[in-house]
Amino acid sequence: MLTDLPNLLTLSRIAAIPVLVGLVAARGEATDLVACLVFIAAGITDYLDGHIARSRQQFSDLGRMLDPIADKLLVGASLMVMAGLGRLPFGGLYPAIVILLREILVSGLREHLAASRVSLPVTRLAKWKTTAQMASIGTLLAGDSTARLLHIAWLPVGLIGSVLLWIAALLTLVTGWDYLSTGFRHVRPPATKAVP
Repeated sequence: MLTDLPNLLTLSRIAAIPVLVGLVAARGEATDLVACLVFIAAGITDYLDGHIARSRQQFSDLGRMLDPIADKLLVGASLMVMAGLGRLPFGGLYPAIVILLREILVSGLREHLAASRVSLPVTRLAKWKTTAQMASIGTLLAGDSTARLLHIAWLPVGLIGSVLLWIAALLTLVTGWDYLSTGFRHVRPPATKAVP
């Protein structure tokens, strides 16, 4: 199971995290560009592992467990290293906090509901949230330094990334509330003892 191609692609996403963190910490124009490319490649593996699993019918409990973990680790590590190095301009720390809190909330909710064999399906809006989130992080990783390196310094890459991050945070709040309200419908009240 671990050597199935979809699972290997998922594991490659986890393996990319220390590389990404090291590139961001290097604080160079070239390393910022490479960090962005590593993040894009990791995002592509997120699409590919699901596509290949469906086309080859290579579904496994391991894959279902690893895939969301890899996504959350990648997003969390990217946001935290940028926050730690002051790379989130225009108040970007606040939407980053919202995104991370929502990921923890939904993970906890899914874990609780799994015991009742209830799943939280991914909604269309949640897919838009993920798209905005990945686009914003990739853009912020590139930053204005990459724009200078590519001789497009007139393009406000940092501002674009920050706007996308705020959009992702807004979608995060909406989808987080949807998941929370759906989850609460499946939470059973505590059993009351009959009075003798």
